[in-house]
Amino acid sequence: MFSVSRRSRYRFSATGGGECRLRFAAVTALALVPPGASAQEACSTYTVREGDTLGEIAQSAYGSFDYQIIFNANRNIIGGNPNALEKGTVLQIPCEDGRLSEQQELSSIIEAETARQATRTTTTDLYEPPIRFVSGDGWEPYVGENLTGGGFMVRLATTALHRGGNNRDYNVSWVNDWNSHKETLLPMGAMDVSVAWSIPDCTKVHLLSESMVTRCTEWDYSEPVYEIVMGMYALADSEYASATTFDTYLGSRICRPEGWSIFQLDEEGLKPPAIERLAPAGVDDCIEGLMNGTVDAVFLGLEIGDSMLQDMGLAQEVVANPYLTKLTAIRLVTHKTNPRGRVYMTLLNRGLNEMRQTGEWYDIVATGLAEYNQLQAAN
Repeated sequence: MFSVSRRSRYRFSATGGGECRLRFAAVTALALVPPGASAQEACSTYTVREGDTLGEIAQSAYGSFDYQIIFNANRNIIGGNPNALEKGTVLQIPCEDGRLSEQQELSSIIEAETARQATRTTTTDLYEPPIRFVSGDGWEPYVGENLTGGGFMVRLATTALHRGGNNRDYNVSWVNDWNSHKETLLPMGAMDVSVAWSIPDCTKVHLLSESMVTRCTEWDYSEPVYEIVMGMYALADSEYASATTFDTYLGSRICRPEGWSIFQLDEEGLKPPAIERLAPAGVDDCIEGLMNGTVDAVFLGLEIGDSMLQDMGLAQEVVANPYLTKLTAIRLVTHKTNPRGRVYMTLLNRGLNEMRQTGEWYDIVATGLAEYNQLQAAN
């Protein structure tokens, strides 16, 4: 979630890895609360009613369809399909600053779990080498050498090696050429684990591009460390705003900025010639295309999409489809040629699973994002 910058501006840059990395710059503004909704719904719990969507719940609590913060806080309850809420499910609605309640301070669970880990009796093989992590700049706030612990994705990875019964040493190197991670450092054994990469649905390799198929066939990877909620944006009065199947978009014009990952669309069969794919320079170009009729839908992360629409004053005219959001899984990866790679993934998964159960996972994500936004505000 990126709740502490609910109204944020975005600048984008492409790294050497060819992936589009986002940078979040926080600005201060009040949440727009729709009539009948109460801002006090944040910092509380909510019981799902028949027909509720996460977008509607977020709109009531924060004045925005972006529900990434709610999804993060309730991942274990919601599961992998945020489009299907069960009636009676009780959701935690975090405060705008990421706290789960007004009484709980950020980092409190991190401190408690660190203290608990110190009391554990663990054993380690003195001959086991440190796990060699590599990451790179240009994908803040997920990773960044200037952030505490290298950003929340690196902190999650390194903390996991001391949770779930693990007790492994590690080191972290920084190589900003992301292509070198996948083409040289991992396959040649110079590094063990890269932090971190988006991984497609590898059960649909027949629909993926060659570069994405390679991620499925040449890499081993962890369970999702973080998941970005993606949505289809369209004019509020168009058929695409309320479509319930991706087949509705066949024959449409779908926009996603140049250089950004498109495997999420490929997975649904939304690729040329079944659709017309438009790739201008920026998000604002895609949204302007919606307004002038040259684009039918824009595929974006909810945090990016809602913030841009607020900035452009188009939050009423352009909306996210509440029924067809997708999750982009961000994972830790190792190369299949690494003889210890699968062991490392098992260790990391074990630690991450415990961190999710204790709430430390959420606390690290929330504190990392809070720190990044404070740095941006100071600049």
